[in-house]
Amino acid sequence: MTPPAKKPVTASRMAARTALILFLFVVAFTAALSGAYLWTQPSIAAAMIEEKMKLIDEVLPRDRYDNDPLDDAVTFEAAPELGLDEPARVLRARKDGRIEALILEAVAPDGYAGRIRLLLSFGIDGRILGARVIAHKETPGLGDYIDPRKDRDKARPWITQFDGLNPAAIDAREWRVRKDGGRFDSMAGATVTPRAVIKAIRRAALFVAANHARILAAP
Repeated sequence: MTPPAKKPVTASRMAARTALILFLFVVAFTAALSGAYLWTQPSIAAAMIEEKMKLIDEVLPRDRYDNDPLDDAVTFEAAPELGLDEPARVLRARKDGRIEALILEAVAPDGYAGRIRLLLSFGIDGRILGARVIAHKETPGLGDYIDPRKDRDKARPWITQFDGLNPAAIDAREWRVRKDGGRFDSMAGATVTPRAVIKAIRRAALFVAANHARILAAP
């Protein structure tokens, strides 16, 4: 008896089979990626938190507080004084339950090569406890001395001259580089960058002063 002839595989059946194989592959690959993401998400989140804490360490030593500032924040939906495009978060550092310092980001929009991002800490009395540049594109070897990692003066980096100052107690005309009649040093040939940083720090200090009661009273 002659066996029945096999049906030829048509182009449409071949295309359907290929599509099914690709679909199953995509499903399996997506499931694997999702599993890997869920598996690594806790460690990634922990690493991001630790990086943020390292930045905070640069403006406020950990022995100055005993809470988690990242979980104790007041959010401002709009804060043009800080130069931010996103909502501003003011972190509160506490010691024995009392607020001892405030930490926030600010942006100088008018740097020589663009935006300069800053992290600042203030005492409850408005004094600047620490200031650091955390992101910039200023010219290497010229304007990047605002970053203490690039500043050649390791004993007293340029950015540390703000430590301990209370902007509310200093005449606005002094918040300039010496070349413009102010009190702050700058490098010859690179004054655009420090001008931008000086203005941004003063604006941030005035923002803290203007919102002092709200920041302290917020739950």
